[in-house]
Amino acid sequence: MLFNSFEYLIYFPVVVGIYFLMPFRWRWLHLLIASYVFYMAWEPAYALLIFASTVVDYFVALQMHKTEGKTRRRMLLSISLAVNLGLLFSFKYYNLINGTFVGAAAAVGFDWPLPESNLLLPVGISFYTFQTLGYSIDVYWKKVEPERHFGRFALYVCFFPQLVAGPIERAQRLLPQFLLEHRWNSERVVSGLRLIVWGLFKKVVVADRIAQITDAVYDQPDAFGGGAVVIATACFGYQVYCDFSGYSDIAIGTARVMGYDLMTNFDQPHLSRSVDEFWKRWHISLMSWFRDYIFFPLGGSKVAVWRIYFNVMAVFVASGIWHGAEWSFVVWGAMNGFYICFAIQTAEIRDRIAERTGFARFPRVRYAWQVASAVSITYFSFGFFRADNMSHALSVYKRLLYDWGSVLDPTAFLAFSEALGMEALMVVFCLALLPLTEMMEYAQRHKDEWEVPMWAQWLSDYALFFSVIALGRFSSDAFFYFQF
Repeated sequence: MLFNSFEYLIYFPVVVGIYFLMPFRWRWLHLLIASYVFYMAWEPAYALLIFASTVVDYFVALQMHKTEGKTRRRMLLSISLAVNLGLLFSFKYYNLINGTFVGAAAAVGFDWPLPESNLLLPVGISFYTFQTLGYSIDVYWKKVEPERHFGRFALYVCFFPQLVAGPIERAQRLLPQFLLEHRWNSERVVSGLRLIVWGLFKKVVVADRIAQITDAVYDQPDAFGGGAVVIATACFGYQVYCDFSGYSDIAIGTARVMGYDLMTNFDQPHLSRSVDEFWKRWHISLMSWFRDYIFFPLGGSKVAVWRIYFNVMAVFVASGIWHGAEWSFVVWGAMNGFYICFAIQTAEIRDRIAERTGFARFPRVRYAWQVASAVSITYFSFGFFRADNMSHALSVYKRLLYDWGSVLDPTAFLAFSEALGMEALMVVFCLALLPLTEMMEYAQRHKDEWEVPMWAQWLSDYALFFSVIALGRFSSDAFFYFQF
């Protein structure tokens, strides 16, 4: 069931209405059933995977809490890791690894015996797997007490607002909220609905519209030149941002209506002054997960410089692997890890250059340059993220060497629009959405700091709502991160 579907438009008010009418002691059951119904709308059989993961981690956590011996605790944690990562590997990574062996075997004249898997990737499996794994690891480290109520733990694993695309919540944040009785609060409801509408705007008005440019160029890269590839890649970066942050906003707003607080998942990454800061502001729940469960256990930044570089690369390569079962994702993650390692290595040199050239005396100009540089090189890596595979990615980047004048004059721009299969005015509108949405995002995040009259607030709310109705592309396009 999609947040931008007609089915959800009916499902959401029904679930919320029953939630507030129901006695508190049964609300966990209502939300648990509603969450499984929400997930089973895609593929009912795959709900069994969530249930299996829930059962294993529930009992493993209880046993770890009762056990003091390190060997037995590690064995129990290994069971959780094996089951969860085993399911993830079977459905998501088997074909990647198997295909690699098939190619290697063919190169030496050998027939690899294992066939390709035809299993469909369960929606959201990477998200709920990491959420429940984080719980098991925290219990192992004795950071949290195990949840003894099976129903509430099951709800933690499959809470429908953030089930299929996050935010990836921690047990210590979400589980205690299920113990609180949330009463109807008009202020919270209005705030949540505003966030839902803003998320829908980013999804159906911005992301789904600029996707037309991205898809046209990336589907046939040989038909376009370098300038078109740059425009399409920039559009894709912002498409992913609006699509995914739009989902997060809807999820957070949905939970807020019912009284629950989910963590912020995006914090205007396009205002970042470095690649490192960009990824601290983008998909915060995932990057903080990698920080806490990979980077810090490896030693973090309190080790030798070469170890810091290794730890950074480990995080970003793992992030690439998490995102998709193609080597192009691994390259994308490694590129961003390299950017950060290079920035660490050259930090002092860049500061000295800024001082000696006088650039440091103009902090606003330097800030603008840093933001433009960080976003540009991060977006450059998105070609590997968008491409279907390594071969496709290389063919896209190859186009950067050709025909840079193809969209730089009005006549050529009309030809470019025609090649996209779009009206020139619509292309201009889509490109204008990028800076416009960023300004609106800034206003959304800082409106509480300004003295905005009530009439102006409601006027902007209605304008945003009718913009969604009038300008949105309601084609039931799935959210981009559902494939992960």
